[in-house]
Amino acid sequence: MATWQWEGRTPSGELKQGVIEAENEREVHIKLKQKQISPDKVRKQLKPKIKIELSSGVSRQDLVVFVRQFATMIDAGLPLVQCLELIASQQANKKFKEILNDIKDHVAGGATFAQSLERHPKVFDTLFVNLVAAGEVGGILDTILNRLASYIENNAKLARQVKSAMAYPIGITAVAGIVIFVLLRFVIPSFEKMFANMGGDLPGLTKIVIGMSHWLAANTIPVFIGLGVFSYFFKKVISTDKGRFAFDSFLLKLPLFGALLKKVAVARFTRTMGTMLSSGVPIVEALQIVSKASGNKVIEDALMEVREKVSEGSRMADPLAKAEIFPNMVVQMIAVGEQTGAMDVMLGKIADFYDDEVEASVGSLTSLMEPMMMVILGGIVGTILVAMYLPIFSIAGTVGG
Repeated sequence: MATWQWEGRTPSGELKQGVIEAENEREVHIKLKQKQISPDKVRKQLKPKIKIELSSGVSRQDLVVFVRQFATMIDAGLPLVQCLELIASQQANKKFKEILNDIKDHVAGGATFAQSLERHPKVFDTLFVNLVAAGEVGGILDTILNRLASYIENNAKLARQVKSAMAYPIGITAVAGIVIFVLLRFVIPSFEKMFANMGGDLPGLTKIVIGMSHWLAANTIPVFIGLGVFSYFFKKVISTDKGRFAFDSFLLKLPLFGALLKKVAVARFTRTMGTMLSSGVPIVEALQIVSKASGNKVIEDALMEVREKVSEGSRMADPLAKAEIFPNMVVQMIAVGEQTGAMDVMLGKIADFYDDEVEASVGSLTSLMEPMMMVILGGIVGTILVAMYLPIFSIAGTVGG
């Protein structure tokens, strides 16, 4: 018995959605009629297939080019198998070529295009597969593929912006750590030998720095082991639901990066949700997929609660407002989209706005972080150097006097 996703209306005109088990689509219609629901959309949920792990090494650009080419060929009226064969024969990426040939063989063997894609989850994620399935059912596969290509390109742009925001502070912190380690572990001991030959009492700051150097020299191996153990257990903790929730909650509350991460989450949610709704994916199923793709456990849990409320007949804007995960403006615009019946268009507009907001935030954050990090790094290194030169200045002053 298969599982079917349905969307329909009650005699009063209220929109309902859900899933139901039945042997075929006709039986779904019969069961819904018994519940006094008039179905508008009924589609079979895809069953998990054997997954072939061939997906690593396929870039976003490879995927975008494939989708664009495939959409053009489908629009020109070429059969699926021939399209796949032509694209695979021209594919320079050997791993991707192998995947495309596997998909072609399964489509030729009678599987749907979506079911064949589902065999390679690292290349074609749940969102991709569900949109293709909706395109096949609705007969608009070329349109869906073009939407997917645009979605992948926008998502890649968003990811690049976030990486550029994170790269500078991470890079400066790494460089600072290496510089401080080299100074304390190798440079300070040389100064200490020189100070021992000079004799006399050392300034307090110099003694503190030399003490830090001694401690690091005695504990270098334990420090690296400790860092390794910490990294291991940190990964273990955030791999659990509670640990991930706590860590993601902490990230969202960070003074500078928290606001940026929220804007990224809004842009990603609205872009993905709008793409799915405009492609005919039921809102309940779309919310489940979008929540998994959010990249943040706090937002994922909130969206799953929204999904539960929507599946019970609530409008999406109401539980979104109660969840308090997105700005009030976003919730109000979604409410307007629901009332006008153009929520996919409204979500697209919100996504465009927040894409620009993320770009502006990344620029301002980078310009703000640059002087801050330089001051911090300069302060630490400068303090160490001053501590080493204080005895020399003291001796020079004594000689001069």
